[in-house]
Amino acid sequence: RKKMGLLLLLIICQCAINSVKTHSVSKPNIILLMADDLGIGDLGCYGNRTLRTPNIDRLAEEGVTLTQHIAASPLCTPSRAAFLTGRYPIRSGMAAFSRVGVFLFSASSGGLPSEEITFSKLLKQKGYATALIGKWHLGINCESSNDFCHHPLSHGFDYFYGLPVTNLRDCKPGQGSVFLKGVQKGLVIPIQITGIALVSLAIVQYIGLLKVPFQALSYFLLIITISLVVLIFFFYNFRHLNCFLMRDHQIIQQPLSYENLTQRLTKEAKQFIERNTDRPFLLVLSYLHVHTALYASEKFKGKSRHGLYGDSVEEMDWSVGQILDVLEKHNLSDKTLVYFTSDQGAHVEEISSAGEVHGGYNGIYKGGKSTNWEGGIRVPGLLRWPGVVQAGAYIDEPTSNMDIFPTVVKLADAQLPSDRIIDGHDLLPLLQGKATRSKHEFLFHYCNAYLNAVRWHPGNSETVWKVFFFTPNFSPEDSNGCYDSHVCFCHGGFITRHDPPLLFDLSRDPEEKVPLTPETESRFYTILRAVHQAVDNHTRSLHAVPNQLSWNNLLWKPWLQLCCSSPFQSCYCDYESGGS
Repeated sequence: RKKMGLLLLLIICQCAINSVKTHSVSKPNIILLMADDLGIGDLGCYGNRTLRTPNIDRLAEEGVTLTQHIAASPLCTPSRAAFLTGRYPIRSGMAAFSRVGVFLFSASSGGLPSEEITFSKLLKQKGYATALIGKWHLGINCESSNDFCHHPLSHGFDYFYGLPVTNLRDCKPGQGSVFLKGVQKGLVIPIQITGIALVSLAIVQYIGLLKVPFQALSYFLLIITISLVVLIFFFYNFRHLNCFLMRDHQIIQQPLSYENLTQRLTKEAKQFIERNTDRPFLLVLSYLHVHTALYASEKFKGKSRHGLYGDSVEEMDWSVGQILDVLEKHNLSDKTLVYFTSDQGAHVEEISSAGEVHGGYNGIYKGGKSTNWEGGIRVPGLLRWPGVVQAGAYIDEPTSNMDIFPTVVKLADAQLPSDRIIDGHDLLPLLQGKATRSKHEFLFHYCNAYLNAVRWHPGNSETVWKVFFFTPNFSPEDSNGCYDSHVCFCHGGFITRHDPPLLFDLSRDPEEKVPLTPETESRFYTILRAVHQAVDNHTRSLHAVPNQLSWNNLLWKPWLQLCCSSPFQSCYCDYESGGS
């Protein structure tokens, strides 16, 4: 009888332990930290020895480091769309067929479609408090200046504080312009053609070869004049029209002030956590660091060994530390999954007008932002959840930022959508050591809407093959980027196509230095056949959707312009500092 009683007690204890374990991995708090344009080589936990990132490194020490974590796109807008939906951006129309692959203006009509299901929508349905603090960059309005169809609050977030578009050099006086060179190049030829046409018309009119109706000429000159006035007005007022801070649907600072901006974002994040200590929450803290224009508060300015860029990285690391501290203060560390990443690799071409390097370091990896070389898409991937995720572990399997979607949805006890393809896979089995292989046999690397490369990790091998169908033309040729155009582009004269495709073995050549040939790799054509078959299967899974990054959806539309005062008052307000 005593033995039976003891056995019963053991069974009850085991059930209680299992219950605790089950509870511990059900509905945790989730904090997703995303840097902007951060290089994988910028962090101490990925080998940097000159930048100080102790708080981010702490995530690695207390959690898992993903060493082959891949962004679904090497550009901000499509990468973030994939992150939120768990789907390649081509599936949602968030991949451009034109040269411009991101939203540049607040009054564009494109954005993340309302039909897309974000993890924030699913977690909100499961009772999570949800907030996005920082950069959005996935559209605002569709048809009017207050429909907010693409706004974070329309995609499952209860609270938004941040920039609806992005941080650009044009947003900060004295930091130059990302548009000036392009506008100058784009306007020179049209102005020359217009001038030649007008002079020619005047000559033929004067010598009597052709009579040009004065009214038609007047209309032509009027259209040209209005177009130039609108263009000049827009770029002269770019900062006021596109660089502003919002709280929910209200503009609270226009134009944006960089003074103590990271401190303000961090304060908002901490307050959100403290408001929700008694319920599960999802916090996406999307840093403006380290996209240009670079900035740092007085406490961090001039303190790093890498100029303003290093100051920005170290200030962001401070912010991560603040978030970890508030979790500890409220005994939430063990109940919270924390993830840190970057939306893509460092922008290596970023150099200030004074010659200072304003782009990051991608370690040993080739290329950077806007390219599918490893430097553009291999990003930090750190996950910490004490007691649930392995501490100090390294995982060298291919993973994707799309994997966050199914991972957090499952943790929230929500159901994955069954009416669409989800390209991400649940990371938890890998993180807990219950699986040793990634479910990603193939990963497809798009340059805008064009399939650029494919990664293949065969199920019976440790090898990771990578096949390129085209590569960007670096300028200068012997450089590591497209310095002449500031970013690399995806078609036409900006690329070189390869037939047969370039083949690399990333497990032996992660720097992508030596393409393999049929002479150096006996399985060359077998590998290409397997990749082409995978591409065929993937392509058949795609369906036509409206292109959110078409020229029509990218262009500035005055009727969609948000303005906290009026255009005649230069769209100015400052409710953050108490002014108006």
